[in-house]
Amino acid sequence: MVEIKSEIVSRQSIRPSHPTPSHLKTFKLPLLDQISPNIHGNMTFFYPSDNTSHSTSDHDFFDKSKLLQGSISKTLSLFYPLAGRLHDAATVDCNDEGAFFVEAKVNIQLSHFLNQPDLNLMDHFLPATDATTMELSNGAMFLVRFTSFGCGVVAISLSLTHKLFDVSSLLTLLQTWSSVCRGSSDPITPVLIGEKFLAPRDELSAISATIKIDAEKFVQRRFVFSASKIAELKAEVNKEFHDMLQSHPSRVEVVLALLWKCAVATKKQKTGTFGPTVMFQAVNLRKRLSPTLPETAVGNFIWTFMVSAYEERDLELHEAVIQMRKCLNEFNDTKANVLRGEGAAQAIMEAIKERGEFFRNNKEMTVYKCSSWCKFPLYDPDFGWGKPLWLVSVNKLVSNTIALADTRSGDGIEVIMTLDEEEMTLFQQNEQLLKYATPNPSSYA
Repeated sequence: MVEIKSEIVSRQSIRPSHPTPSHLKTFKLPLLDQISPNIHGNMTFFYPSDNTSHSTSDHDFFDKSKLLQGSISKTLSLFYPLAGRLHDAATVDCNDEGAFFVEAKVNIQLSHFLNQPDLNLMDHFLPATDATTMELSNGAMFLVRFTSFGCGVVAISLSLTHKLFDVSSLLTLLQTWSSVCRGSSDPITPVLIGEKFLAPRDELSAISATIKIDAEKFVQRRFVFSASKIAELKAEVNKEFHDMLQSHPSRVEVVLALLWKCAVATKKQKTGTFGPTVMFQAVNLRKRLSPTLPETAVGNFIWTFMVSAYEERDLELHEAVIQMRKCLNEFNDTKANVLRGEGAAQAIMEAIKERGEFFRNNKEMTVYKCSSWCKFPLYDPDFGWGKPLWLVSVNKLVSNTIALADTRSGDGIEVIMTLDEEEMTLFQQNEQLLKYATPNPSSYA
């Protein structure tokens, strides 16, 4: 068990390098952002030493910190709503109050932490878990904590508002920010569509989606699926899948189906009976709309489709994977395009209403939610001292969530699973899971 002591060295606001023009001072969010929860998501990147600096480790850290702060200032001018403050669920006051930047130090070596990462220790790296930082940041939508391990090794943690950013938007921000930090004079420019995509609804102006904070104690655990184990999983379901759909299952589909099956089996162990269950999967709408949106469009251009299982046989691996693909195909063919153009706002409101009715009529259903960041090149951001050794996003809010991301090599899948504490104890012992997944291996592997 690694013990960490962390110390905050400084805290400060960072304003945009150029003031936001007066005609852009009010930014109206599109409907999909309006209904997004007013919470912060987080992601932490751990960087090795670049070994190019001959200065002391303190000087090296503060030199890097100055570079980061200067590049944040320039980046905020391009992402100008991010430097503002939320006025209501559909409006950002672009007042240039800026982002908030924290410098910190920890007393351990990165190698000790990454050898077997303890997700419970991530609070030492996150800006939003420090009460003083949150008070001083005065509603900042973008917070950064820059942490020194000594000897040039650092961590960069971002805390970003979910009102403006999904993972694709986060990637655009990282690509722009890191290229500005490296001195690029031609960084990627974000596309800030705002209400031009889909105007907010007046009757919802004061309402964001709510996140039901789980009362029970939940825990997070990390599992890694290697490329060879994913290939084994695919081989197990490929024949039935191909016979039914004339295509092949994806990495995400087979891994998610196994996790879902094992989570529900765990629930049955705990309660003694099988209960119906539903899996919500988030999908990126940008390429699914007509006309498409650019990948650099900033906002929550995501929607979820659901896959349900009413009997245990529905969760046999091949059945679950086939059902996932069928539901995705149906979403792509019939629902995605309804979310753009004439009637889109009405369709979204009806979908929200239908989902509410579904849950009222299916109170006994166990709900799981999955976000996949696979195929997003999140290991690419290089601020001038190389690419990250490891990245992670921890969920501090709700249980029964599954987050999937590529391993650094790009061919495996890393899972952060959140479950009720008692269920997680059983889940970690599931033999079918352990046949394919390695619990919390070294991040150097």
